[in-house]
Amino acid sequence: MGLPPSPPPGPAGLLDRCAAARVTGALRGPHGCVYLLDGAVTWVEGAAAPGIEVRLSAAGRVPPQGWRYAVETAGPARQGGRFLVSEGWLTQGELEICHLAALLDAAFFALPLPPETTSFTPGTGHWLGVVRPISAGDLQRATARRRALLDRLRPWAAVDTQPVVPAGPGAPAGTTPRQRRLLAHADGRHTPCELARTLGQSAFVTLLDIRRLAAAGLVRMPPGGLPRRRPGATPAGHPPPGAGRGRTPTWQPPVPELLDTRDPDVALLVRLRTALEENL
Repeated sequence: MGLPPSPPPGPAGLLDRCAAARVTGALRGPHGCVYLLDGAVTWVEGAAAPGIEVRLSAAGRVPPQGWRYAVETAGPARQGGRFLVSEGWLTQGELEICHLAALLDAAFFALPLPPETTSFTPGTGHWLGVVRPISAGDLQRATARRRALLDRLRPWAAVDTQPVVPAGPGAPAGTTPRQRRLLAHADGRHTPCELARTLGQSAFVTLLDIRRLAAAGLVRMPPGGLPRRRPGATPAGHPPPGAGRGRTPTWQPPVPELLDTRDPDVALLVRLRTALEENL
């Protein structure tokens, strides 16, 4: 079975076409894999994003041997998530929150799916099973909002793939707990995505934090990567002149809204996910 045929009219992408056709299976692209059930997205794997097992193992919630046991016992029915809950490793709420956070993070790197380099395997599911499906449209809108947040800090994009080098010792006032932890673990050898995997946290949020820290002058830009500035101009998110000379920066990053919080269930998950990411 091949990919669903493209309809003659309309700008719908590959994921939209699969959602409209209510397909079940796995879409494997160059940067990740999207699992579908009747057109709804049940799971996403992204090569650059730590999976849910990395996040929860790093947080001490589920040891590596627990994950291996869950994978082995998931069976053809793919009930790994249900097994973790039934064995008391996680509550259902913890599973749903972490599932949503990891899915959104992986989708940022896996999407969009280029038709010419994406394959489709019908009937394939992830061992974790169906936890909380999300529509293709909601997922793509959430991903687009995340891209827009990162694009606001495009002048500092050179730090995305380079080892993170703090500009000085310690972390000044105005940085968040997560940013202070990043600065504490930045050793000049690990990239933002490698730090995210080491710490078991969102790769997207790590990229965003590192760009914000670079904009604030707290992370060094790689050679040749400094943004061009007009004389006297201060880019958005950058500290005012003199911020690093004799006084502590007070710059504070905004809190992004990534999902439509008019849905009470989504609003609750967003608040819990944000709190979880601050502490994992």
